[in-house]
Amino acid sequence: MKLHKKNVIIVASFALAMGLISTPVPAIANYLPADTTILRWLDKVTGRVSTLEARVGDTVAIGTLSIQVYTCMTRPPEEAPESAAFLKIIDRQSELSNAEVFSGWMFASSPALSAMDHAVYDVWVLDCENRSLSISE
Repeated sequence: MKLHKKNVIIVASFALAMGLISTPVPAIANYLPADTTILRWLDKVTGRVSTLEARVGDTVAIGTLSIQVYTCMTRPPEEAPESAAFLKIIDRQSELSNAEVFSGWMFASSPALSAMDHAVYDVWVLDCENRSLSISE
């Protein structure tokens, strides 16, 4: 059976619309921007687990990793909870000298969907929050 490109696009569009397949990129319209990403990381050698906060646009360092947060988004309170962050993670002591070990979206509810593969560290997103909002009287 020969499939034409047009037919494949129609079937894929229908399956996407019906929820039969999903895309790992969040629909921007359903998310609210946040200014702070809450990350958890694990040092597999020592077993140390720690939580850190990173502001959007900042780069934080843990061990030999540099984590740059490009964006962090969360769903409105009336929708199912979900947070997603776009991160770039570089290993500064790699044999390849500053090797990129991860670049992409990480989802709080599904850390295994888009996980970083590293011999020593695991990093995952816990939440996205707005820390710079001030309540005015």
